[in-house]
Amino acid sequence: MEKHLFSFGHGYSARALAALLLPEGWRITGTTRSADKAEEIAATGVTPLVWPGNAIAPDLATATHLLVSAGPDENGDPVLADAGARAAIAAAAPHLGWVGYLSTTGVYGDHQGGWVDETTPLTPSTRRGQHRVRAEGQWQALAEESGLPLHIFRLAGIYGPGRGPFSKVLNGTARRIVKEGQVFSRIHVEDIARVLAASIARPDPGAIYNVCDDDPAPPQDVIAHAAELLGLPLPEEVDFETAEMSPMARSFYAESKKVDNTRIKRDLGVTLKYPDYRSGLAALLAAGDRS
Repeated sequence: MEKHLFSFGHGYSARALAALLLPEGWRITGTTRSADKAEEIAATGVTPLVWPGNAIAPDLATATHLLVSAGPDENGDPVLADAGARAAIAAAAPHLGWVGYLSTTGVYGDHQGGWVDETTPLTPSTRRGQHRVRAEGQWQALAEESGLPLHIFRLAGIYGPGRGPFSKVLNGTARRIVKEGQVFSRIHVEDIARVLAASIARPDPGAIYNVCDDDPAPPQDVIAHAAELLGLPLPEEVDFETAEMSPMARSFYAESKKVDNTRIKRDLGVTLKYPDYRSGLAALLAAGDRS
């Protein structure tokens, strides 16, 4: 039987997964809201579908796998908010072998630099995190109702080609913003794809996975290392309390935690290609990516 992945919100992480699956003969359908982005998606070998606007039921009817990357809002998941899409997904449930929902480690909230794992209670302190908790719950409810083989992936801060720290260092806008005790977890987009592919090969409906590397680190250390790799002076160090930042940028510092990734290694057998930001940034620079 042909393997067919239907990808809702076919963005950065989904495209990395597609790059692994397409050479193996997979058929992939990816939705987008933009006709311009549809052309970009088609250029990668994925069949684009502009949605909302076009019927999705025919493609879902032949899908063997489903990936959901669309971001939620105050109403929860936008896919499930569409009655037609929800009905089509429920109808497709009996022949879907795997469903992946991409969430965020923001669902855990602030732990003052302490460790969290998949059993940690969800106590998000930001609106974005609260939206994700609501969306996770909506997908879990549908899975319980319809038998959908749901897997939830809580992603740490994503970086990779086109999304590195180098351009800010090069153009002089980078700052080393320091907040005492602040740590973030990160993940290279290629390792997200590897985790998803490993889960597809080893489905475990109901499973939840943290997707992050081995090295939670203060954000100023990452900027400093990027400057060192470029052979440039360290960017200015600025105290968080007095730093000029947008509300969105400041909100990322509202939570500090270290995310445990034991489960992706133990249960999925994943070996990270980039186990820390140092190896990830070095690979980007070696490939000529100065984004």
